[in-house]
Amino acid sequence: MHLTVGRVAGLAGVSVRTLHHYDEIGLVQPSARTAAGYRAYSAGDVERLREVLAYRRLGFGLREIVDLVDDPTTDAVAHLHRLRGLLLEQRDRAAAMVTAIDRELEARAMGIRTTPEEQLKVFGAQLYEAIGSAYPATRRTEPRIAARIWDALGDARTVLNVGAGTGSYEPPDRDVTAVEPSAVMRALRPAGAAPCVAAAAESLPFEDQSFDAALAFSTVHHWHDPIAGLRELRRVARRVVVFTHDASDTGWRHRFWLTRDYLPEVAGLVAGRPSVDQLARAIGARLEPVLIPWDCADGFFEAYWRRPEAYLEEQVRRAISVWTRVGPEAEQRAVRTLRDDLSSGRWAERNRELDALDAAELGLRLLVA
Repeated sequence: MHLTVGRVAGLAGVSVRTLHHYDEIGLVQPSARTAAGYRAYSAGDVERLREVLAYRRLGFGLREIVDLVDDPTTDAVAHLHRLRGLLLEQRDRAAAMVTAIDRELEARAMGIRTTPEEQLKVFGAQLYEAIGSAYPATRRTEPRIAARIWDALGDARTVLNVGAGTGSYEPPDRDVTAVEPSAVMRALRPAGAAPCVAAAAESLPFEDQSFDAALAFSTVHHWHDPIAGLRELRRVARRVVVFTHDASDTGWRHRFWLTRDYLPEVAGLVAGRPSVDQLARAIGARLEPVLIPWDCADGFFEAYWRRPEAYLEEQVRRAISVWTRVGPEAEQRAVRTLRDDLSSGRWAERNRELDALDAAELGLRLLVA
């Protein structure tokens, strides 16, 4: 089936003039002809046009789009994964902006005027990256977990750290190369940290078996295609060590009081994501449970399981991506309810068994292949 220029313009919501311009510059050229001899779009042309329009509406320039759609290493499925990730990032940026505006509205309702700097930050490029910029305050190496990870690396001398962030779990006594897609996170890496490459887990710019080991710490849930990413780690390294959690495990969500009683929206965030068993099977890995100490130094999502007051702190929440992803309404409701339950003693009554635990099993796993 072939579509005329007018029909394509109507379906895509663009002008015929736009399609003619794309044709003239060689971006999307209709390759078929109607019975009357007019140019028409084939299925392949429509697929290419869809990618062009999607990238255009995400703010890419035409020259950038040419490089993206003509990339010989990227097929239609890879484009869809990339577009999905970009759209999710755009959604999260919008959610973060709404949160910032809500905070200013609350401040103004109380007669508090924000500073010019604070007002500009609402629309600044660093808004979504506030998650990253908040990391130094609460995200640091937890030595007991680090020891487990470094032990799992075995005798590997060269290590690739994928989704490296600020490098909290990079072994100091090995030759490390880091991979991190976020420019802000790369900028936050300390002086003297391992060299860092801007790339995504699903498409690592390294030859097969380039490293003794590949490491991924608490990053798989951010990847557009976790299975593809893990297979890339397996391709470039002889050993793979991954720290993650089984987000699909309903038992995990019920065991952790924060998701069970205050933030049920987390279930929607992880819906359809591969289970930890599926991740392990994809690379032939064994699974090892990782307990979280009650005084965990690294402020990831589950870290404060015995210190609930911490979740009331803005700086703690801003360093945990889940809070941005659930949106400001869910965040504010959860914080308000938790604060009330802590004040009334309801939280302590429901979770009295936690006081006797020095470490908790909340679904965190080490995959070693």
